[in-house]
Amino acid sequence: MKKKLLALGLACAMGLSLLAGCGGDTGETSQTPEDSQTPASQSGGEGEAAGQVYYLNFKPEQDGQWQELAEIYTEETGVPVKVVTAASGTYETMLTSEMAKDEAPTLFQVNGPVGLNSWKDYCYDLSGSAIYGELTREDYALKNGEEVAGIAYVIESYGIIVNTTLLAEAGYSVEDIQSFDDLKSVAEDITARSGELGFAAFTSAGMDSSSDWRFKTHLANLPIYFEYQDKGINSTDAIEGTYLDQYRAVWDLYINNATCDPAELTAKTANDALNDFVTGQAVFYQNGSWEYANVVGEGKLSDEDVTMIPLYFGVGDEANQGLCTGSENYWCVNKNASEENIQATLDFMYWCVTDETALQAMTGSAGAMPSGEAGMGFAIPFKAAPESSNPFVALDAEMTAAGKTPISWNFTTMPSEEWKNMVGSALAVYAADQTDANWDAVVSAFVDNWAAEYQLANG
Repeated sequence: MKKKLLALGLACAMGLSLLAGCGGDTGETSQTPEDSQTPASQSGGEGEAAGQVYYLNFKPEQDGQWQELAEIYTEETGVPVKVVTAASGTYETMLTSEMAKDEAPTLFQVNGPVGLNSWKDYCYDLSGSAIYGELTREDYALKNGEEVAGIAYVIESYGIIVNTTLLAEAGYSVEDIQSFDDLKSVAEDITARSGELGFAAFTSAGMDSSSDWRFKTHLANLPIYFEYQDKGINSTDAIEGTYLDQYRAVWDLYINNATCDPAELTAKTANDALNDFVTGQAVFYQNGSWEYANVVGEGKLSDEDVTMIPLYFGVGDEANQGLCTGSENYWCVNKNASEENIQATLDFMYWCVTDETALQAMTGSAGAMPSGEAGMGFAIPFKAAPESSNPFVALDAEMTAAGKTPISWNFTTMPSEEWKNMVGSALAVYAADQTDANWDAVVSAFVDNWAAEYQLANG
């Protein structure tokens, strides 16, 4: 009877997903980070933990899995966990609405430094929490000054996906590519012999909206990262563009050694680039670990055909450079919740990244949920995470374990979506007519518009 009532209650909660949660008090807690180091679920038996959890989830595609995990956790601990999931594209609006309620979310998400800027006054300091101690790298903590404002719970990696079979046909292996100069030499040789080889070096660098994010955001991360490294900073109101010459060199390499003429890029899509790769028309394809299922499988390539190499940029210690690895998904705890609800939320987070069932649910694929449904398929940055079945994710872990330095995701500090769009437009114009004047327009979009957009966003 108890389980039936519980199931009924959870079903009601799901049905009322747009209503206020059962979260917590609005008075700011006096709890210190040290108080949260030992999860309540570890220090006592079932039913000892107090408080409740209200998780406002960002990812609608994982709503079912989170609802199932919430039910399991409640059955195990007696702690109520309510999961409400925002519809696609509505999270920020819904978070604003829910945070204004008396019973606000105790657990919510931000996408990085820009998102944190809007919600930093709501973020509990996680620096002493048990979940913080489970991170595999300090880089996966989102800082607000000295405080830990968020914990990345999903990480992804990107670089250059390589068709190793085609590369071998061209007379090379990935061991021959350890720097930008190596990549340039191999790519240009493939281009020179493309008629006899029957394939190009790079896929099309599509510049329509389905594809341009790979270059105006992901490739643009590299000059930001290296400038931040030089200055010892993690954000800025005025980028200098120190490494934009290298940005140009990589972009030139992509567009002049590809499956299509550079003037055609504005008409090329993400599907065009993917098709170039899976049909054996190109050796190199800039994309990320999330693309694995699209390049490997029935009627596609096999695991033996593909690997990923770093996005070499001609800067720094390239021999020890890893993949571009980071997150746009950070858990934050509402510091305005009651002390009991904060602790309950911290316990739930810790359970999610240490409990075997929860770990399988978060990282697994087909059949990973206790119900038999598919898991979330996440790569997670926690010590207890099982080895990923995605070889791109596993490769990132191997590189990191071998001492290679991942390139952090600094594109989360880009001042606005408009800034990205202006950079993308300038890249497309330059691709069609590769003059110094048109590259100067890219530099202006990157540097001048950064300062302008930052000022608009921050006053």
